Amino acid sequence: MKLKVYIQEAYDELVHKVTWPTWKELQSSALVVMIASFIISLVIFVMDLSFRNIMDFIYGLFY
Repeated sequence: MKLKVYIQEAYDELVHKVTWPTWKELQSSALVVMIASFIISLVIFVMDLSFRNIMDFIYGLFY
């Protein structure tokens, strides 16, 4: 009985009480996420390249 009440209340909340974003808002949010992901990936790439060059220099001192 509790499960049935829970499912009914959850459904009611999702259908009547939640404000879902519009298609335009979803597109805008997706664009922000894509740009942020690209910037973060560039930062990680630059950090990886820098550390590789630093480590190559350090190892090169001993050979």
